[in-house]
Formats: sequence, C-alpha cells, structure tokens
Amino acid sequence: MPEQSCPDPDAILVLSFGGPEAPDEVRPFLENVTRGRGVPPERLDAVEEHYQHFGGVSPINARKRELIASIAARTELPVYFGNRNWRPFAEDTVREMAEAGVERALVFATSAYGGYSACRQYHEDIARARDAVGEAAPELVKLRHFYDHPDFVRANADAVRTAWVQLPEDRREAARLVFTAHSIPTSADAAAGTPDDGGHRYSRQVAEAAALVAAELGVDEFDVVWQSRSGPPQVPWLEPDIVDHIDDLHAKGVPAVVVAPVGFVSDHVEVVWDLDNEAAERAAEHGMGFARAATAGPDPRFADMVVELVREHTDDAPARRLGSGPSAGCTRNGAPCAVDCCVPQRRPARSG
Repeated sequence: MPEQSCPDPDAILVLSFGGPEAPDEVRPFLENVTRGRGVPPERLDAVEEHYQHFGGVSPINARKRELIASIAARTELPVYFGNRNWRPFAEDTVREMAEAGVERALVFATSAYGGYSACRQYHEDIARARDAVGEAAPELVKLRHFYDHPDFVRANADAVRTAWVQLPEDRREAARLVFTAHSIPTSADAAAGTPDDGGHRYSRQVAEAAALVAAELGVDEFDVVWQSRSGPPQVPWLEPDIVDHIDDLHAKGVPAVVVAPVGFVSDHVEVVWDLDNEAAERAAEHGMGFARAATAGPDPRFADMVVELVREHTDDAPARRLGSGPSAGCTRNGAPCAVDCCVPQRRPARSG
C-alpha cells in the first residue's frame, strides 16, 4: 500500500487550479492567482487581455468537468470538483462533501509534478479547506505524482504523433521536437523536493517526463523549454522561453517544430495563448512549420490512470512507474511530503 494509505475512501476529489468562465470573473481570478506574488498591475492587464481574447472564459474548468465525467464512468465512488483559485472553490467542495457524509476521500491534484506550485500548494489547499470546514471535514489523502506513469507518457506520445503528421510532409523529417512546461523562478526550482535530494525536483521531473515521451516515440534529440513567465523582470526564471527558442531554432536552420506541452494536463488560457498564438505566430514569421500536440487530459488513458492511482490505495494495485526519481506527493490532510520539502520562497518586493 502507499505510505499514506486510504483503503476505504467514500469519494474522490479532483483538485485543480481553476479558471474564469465569464468576462467579469477574469480580474478577480487573476488577483486570486497572484496574491502576494509581487506581480505588477500592468502584467495583470496584459494577461487579462489574453483571457478577454477568448471571451473571458478559460477552457480549464470545462476540461476538468469532462475528466470528472470520465473518472465517474470508471468507478463507483462519487467524484467531486474543487479549485484553488476560482469556483468551485476547494473549501466549498469539502464542505459539500462533509454535508454528504463523506468521511475519507482521495484527492487527485491535476499536476503531474513536484515543486511548490505544482505540489505543496495543493497540500496547502487541502489543509486550508479542511480548516474552513472544521471537525466535520473528511480525511483527505492526496494521490502521488504521475509524471512517469505509463498512461500519461503514452497519451503524450500519441498526441505528438498526431501533431507531427499535421506538418507539411517535406518538413516532418527535419522538424524539432520541443517540450514545454510552466516556468517558475529558479530559486523555487532549487527548493523543489528536499535538500537531501538536491532540490530541482520540478525541472528534473519535467525533463524525465520529456525523455520518457521521446523514448516512446523513438526520438533521440529534443528540447525542454519553458513558458508563461509572470514574475518581476529582476527575478531569474527557468529558461529558455518557447518564443526565444523558436528564434534560436530558426537561426540554426530548423524548418519546423512540434511543440508538446508535457508540463500541462489540459488546455487553459496560458497554453492556448502562449503556444497557439505567440509561439505559432513567431514560427510563421520565420516561415517555419508549426504543430502543437494536445495535452494528455482528454485522452481516455488519463482517466484510466486516475482510477489506477485510486486503486493503489483501495485494492493494493502496484504503482506503475517508468521514471527513476523518488515517488512523492502522497500525504494525508495537507501535510508536506517531507520536512523542508518544496519550501515556499519569499517573494521579492516590487521596486519602484
């Protein structure tokens, strides 16, 4: 059984990031996301424009409801939906669960990786939601990281195959495979994982996931780059950025690129804007072929994987992993994975 077992759960909670579903929800959503992070108002203005470009609606909640329906079709357990940053908020959902008599639940957080924003902040969401509900709150056990699960890897690989054939036939063979994930400050990446493990758990897991997908495809050469930076300009973040990398590939004579957002499990505004708009437009400016792979979440194997992660707790199912890093992410009631694991970094004050 997993280290934090939950053999008799009453329910499953899908815990996600959240996104606005109407134009007037965009600004308060962004303020929730960036609270305490020192993000300048002009950056919020720019990001708000991205959301309004899509009618003020992020696709993320719709994709999560589709995932929940797929999970519910595969299990007898009721499946609940809660978010960190927008309705339905995790606190409200956990209260609903308590009122329905749920005593124990397994939590699937829609991030495959370790790191503060990718993992520990979900533990904090769980703890905050339980505190808000009080003594009646159900016991909540978060499921482990899944960046190296065979179903996640194969779903991403098939998405790349589908994207590759969208390129002009005369450019496919020379196209470059580029994996992307959300950038974070380099200090946050250094603190991801435990000090004894050397930190950098987030970037190492992203790199390993990319390598596993490339191996499934039989591709020997590929790149791992980053997107969606949002912090103050004086703070170093993981680089290179996807748009800058496309410039570099063009300078090297690469005729086409296939971009695979392995760091994300479903489309949302950052994925669609940064890749389908900014990256695609930069490639077009250079006369390069461009194809973007789908995220893994809509693939039926993704819901299969979630149910299998649940069965690791309910049925003592073996944990299928392709990676070499430590298994982590599974704790009870919002506890961190380990002492000093993914410690949140102090945000620098904004100058000026």
